[in-house]
Amino acid sequence: MAKTIIISNRLPVQLQISNGDITAVPSVGGLATGMKSVHSGGDSLWIGWSGLTDEEIPEELVPKIDSALAEHGSSKVNLTEKEVDGFYYGFSNRTIWPLFHYFLEYSEFELDSWETYKAVNQKFADAILEKANNEDTIWIHDYQLMLVPQMVRAERPDISIGFFLHIPFPSYEIFRTLPWRREVLQGLLGSDLIGFHTYDYERHFLSSVRRLLGLEVSFNDIYLDDRVIKVDSFPMGIDYKKFSDAAKEHSQRTEDQKSELQKRLDTHKKSAPDAKFFLSIDRLDYTKGIAKRLNAFEYFLKKYPQYKEKVRLIILAVPSRSNVPQYQLLKREVDELVGRINGELSTVSWTPIWYFYRSMPFENLIDLYTSSDIAWLTPIRDGMNLVAKEYIATRTDKTGVLILSEMAGSANEMNESLLINPNNFEQI
Repeated sequence: MAKTIIISNRLPVQLQISNGDITAVPSVGGLATGMKSVHSGGDSLWIGWSGLTDEEIPEELVPKIDSALAEHGSSKVNLTEKEVDGFYYGFSNRTIWPLFHYFLEYSEFELDSWETYKAVNQKFADAILEKANNEDTIWIHDYQLMLVPQMVRAERPDISIGFFLHIPFPSYEIFRTLPWRREVLQGLLGSDLIGFHTYDYERHFLSSVRRLLGLEVSFNDIYLDDRVIKVDSFPMGIDYKKFSDAAKEHSQRTEDQKSELQKRLDTHKKSAPDAKFFLSIDRLDYTKGIAKRLNAFEYFLKKYPQYKEKVRLIILAVPSRSNVPQYQLLKREVDELVGRINGELSTVSWTPIWYFYRSMPFENLIDLYTSSDIAWLTPIRDGMNLVAKEYIATRTDKTGVLILSEMAGSANEMNESLLINPNNFEQI
């Protein structure tokens, strides 16, 4: 029977080793949540890295890991510490991520990292070939695996392959600075269908294909040898019902049923009924514009002092890629900014910024979404930004304001929000 094989860098489950035993816990957020309905809705297999390197896994636990993953319809690709360092922290996140988000000054072009990226992509391709039949559908995800489609195509010319890029695809002028630009395009063109979040990303990709490979492009079709490759935009959505239902259930809770966070939020609301909560939720990433947002908030409070004690900014910064130097510098910058602003502007009864550096369980996210009057999401560049959609889904009482960067992919769909240029300080 034909099955769908989903491939991504990480599996939709997290492995936890304790007392010589393994448990697999479903991941929350991002790709895992977005693909959940596809993965659970039929004969499907998900292939990816488990999150544990070969060095971290005791040999006697390998069979237990395989069976724990199999219960979640998953199969792992084994990676060493060195491979993770070169492939994930190296080429994926020090070359492709900054380049595709227009942060050229952060992009590193190291041959060793590229060689590791190629070798690991081959590992993923081999894992697919081992599990796939010709009638299966292969669905490959994101910038870590851009060479995999062609590697699979070379061995299985007739198999159906789709690829989806979850980050922006940059303009030709940016993309052509990559030394291995042709190889990346050729890798992607192993697919039958290539998807992007927005028409702009799709257009940039087609332009690069035409100008770098000289292939015939007609509308959104690419002609290569005896194949036609379709390119299109498919904006990623959220499980709207899940968020909407959670918000409705949340509004009916008694005092005893509320979380500690919600009780604290309620206490602050009661102490200043006219005060407004701003909410900012992002991964701690330089593409998200968190430092610019903090500087703008400080500027706002100094320019309009009448709003002191009447607004509070709640920042949830989810830890991310803490091994990469730029992320370590960003964390220090954000920590110092929050400390300085709170130190300068706080009063006895009011702290302007509440700063959380951690991920939060789903229940607490709903607390924040439903309690905040304004969601303030101003990334400098973002593939989509699903937080904007989640916030709107939880506003079941039809209140709330969404301030959204026009550089986020979701701005193309959510044009009734307050759209701003994140680089325009006065506008913010």
